[in-house]
Amino acid sequence: MIVPSIDLQDGRTVQLVGGETMALEAGDPLPIAERFALAGEIAVIDLDAAMGRGSNAALIERLLDAGFGCRVGGGIRDLATARRWLDRGAAKIVLGTAARPELLRELPRERVIAALDARHGEVVVEGWRKRTGRGILERIAELRDFVGGFLVTFVEREGRLGGTDLTLAEAVVRAAGPACRVTIAGGVTTPEEIAALDRLGADAQVGMALYTGRLDLADAIAAPLRSDRPDGLFPTVVADERGIALGLAWSSRDSLREAVRRRAGVYQSRSRGLWVKGETSGSTQELLRIDLDCDRDALRFLVRQRGPGFCHLERFSCFGEAEGLARLEATLAARAAAPPEGSYTARLLADPGLLAAKLREEADELARAEGREDVVWEAADLLYFALVKLAAAGVRLAEVERHLDRRARKVTRRG
Repeated sequence: MIVPSIDLQDGRTVQLVGGETMALEAGDPLPIAERFALAGEIAVIDLDAAMGRGSNAALIERLLDAGFGCRVGGGIRDLATARRWLDRGAAKIVLGTAARPELLRELPRERVIAALDARHGEVVVEGWRKRTGRGILERIAELRDFVGGFLVTFVEREGRLGGTDLTLAEAVVRAAGPACRVTIAGGVTTPEEIAALDRLGADAQVGMALYTGRLDLADAIAAPLRSDRPDGLFPTVVADERGIALGLAWSSRDSLREAVRRRAGVYQSRSRGLWVKGETSGSTQELLRIDLDCDRDALRFLVRQRGPGFCHLERFSCFGEAEGLARLEATLAARAAAPPEGSYTARLLADPGLLAAKLREEADELARAEGREDVVWEAADLLYFALVKLAAAGVRLAEVERHLDRRARKVTRRG
């Protein structure tokens, strides 16, 4: 899989050659992250912090607050800083020279990546300027019991668009073992290399090739895919932003390129060619993320569905109408957009004081409920009023769920 990279220096997105020479400046990282997030997690590296020349922490916090899944690295040299980024919602943190067993033991292994920089197989430090005389495989053996993954950068290839070292990458994956996922950086330029690394059991961290257009993001995402169908299509599960299945479609490499370019639901119809969802019906889709399944022969599109629904019968999904909280949320959103006369929901939406009073009342009743049936009844009441509050504020339930996911990432617990 691909891990797109955003390197930050002096408040800007940059790409350096060999970690030293400025090759390009791409400006504000937020629109870049919005595009790169289609591939999943993004590597965000604070070059100034890494070099001890400043900080881009405010920019990284902005990306985390926007809900992007970020692997945060650069300048994390002590336990307090590591925990702070984990608490702020970083999916993972990347530690360089600070990746020592005594520090790593204090952190959740599955969320820690050790960054190792190697020049021709030898570990280098201090901005790639100092040789250590130690081999990369030796260093991996020392750390693999303490981290969930490794980021290995082939320094002599970094930023030069000359291809990566697949032979060394294979040795690195073997040395890391099955419990550590390896990410390779340095020179990855083609979909074929991404596919080859994926077959080895490694991800590819890519920057320069994406920024220069040498590598198309859609081709990078699709690189590991395999199809045994004569038409080469890939079954695509379409799900809303909460992960609820809306239906099944088909994708081709062409439709994937168009979907990524438009950041929209674009599929391959087996009879009509490219199909842009909602182009005629108005039930458009904003594409949020593309996931590959474990066998690399199927996809999942996470989308923000607009209009009546995904199904051509103007239903929520091809499997029927929404149920539970999804159905209630859709109903309340419709009420908020066009309040029907005489509706209790419309009255609540028009009277914030009444809604606040009902929220307090139902929260108290749930707190006092004892029997199973009473707890269910009162919880349902409270959830209804809570969703009315969300609808009044124009907040989607998926936003609340993402916020809860970020809270779950905190490692510093309340006393």
